[in-house]
Amino acid sequence: MIAKEKYEFVDCIYDNPLRTESDVRDFKLEGEAAVTFPLQRMRMENKRDPAEGQKSNFVYWCNEHFPSDIAVTWDFWPIRQPGLCILFFAAAGRGGEDLFDSGLAPRTGIYDQYHHGDIDAYHISYFRRTFEEERAFHTCNLRKSYGFHLVAQGADPIPDVEHCRAPYHITLIRCGVEIRFRVNDLDILHFHDDGHKYGKALGGGKIGFRQMAPLIAEYSNLKVFSVRKSDKEAGES
Repeated sequence: MIAKEKYEFVDCIYDNPLRTESDVRDFKLEGEAAVTFPLQRMRMENKRDPAEGQKSNFVYWCNEHFPSDIAVTWDFWPIRQPGLCILFFAAAGRGGEDLFDSGLAPRTGIYDQYHHGDIDAYHISYFRRTFEEERAFHTCNLRKSYGFHLVAQGADPIPDVEHCRAPYHITLIRCGVEIRFRVNDLDILHFHDDGHKYGKALGGGKIGFRQMAPLIAEYSNLKVFSVRKSDKEAGES
């Protein structure tokens, strides 16, 4: 029996259905990608040849600054693999600048620019189907940057594309120094950021979706809630 902490989703502070091009008019793309809406869901795929390696990958940012205590939810459809998906959150300049401050170095989707550049962020990788070892043993990895610190890991319950029964409802909770990740309400991983082992706990910032080529995936119903720890007794399961 594992005790589970309870959280309250207080207010919906951002609600985007991701159905049409107008829904992402304020999003910012780093790298080259085709973003379309063939089924009233945001479909993303690379434009550059996967043979170019990191140059073919991209990040698509929501241009909203969110507070530190939030829950991010969205629906996910994997369409084609191999590839990999990441959610960046609490992303900001290392000196506290806005993520798109003109004084920060340009970013073009190359991974090193995000974990050893001039920004800080947490990022959770899920649906990892790029390298042979990832396809043989599916995990979700939570990392903290600056740096490439693997701070938590859990099993990925989403099957390969041919067996998917999408959508998969994904939830990322950041409350105080606690981070939790869920797929279809199944708890996948938990991290307590003590602010020492991997540097200070991060504050608020932006969220962004990253894909590695040649993966194609669809997203919808992006919501962000303010969140707080519940006063109710934690349940058991």
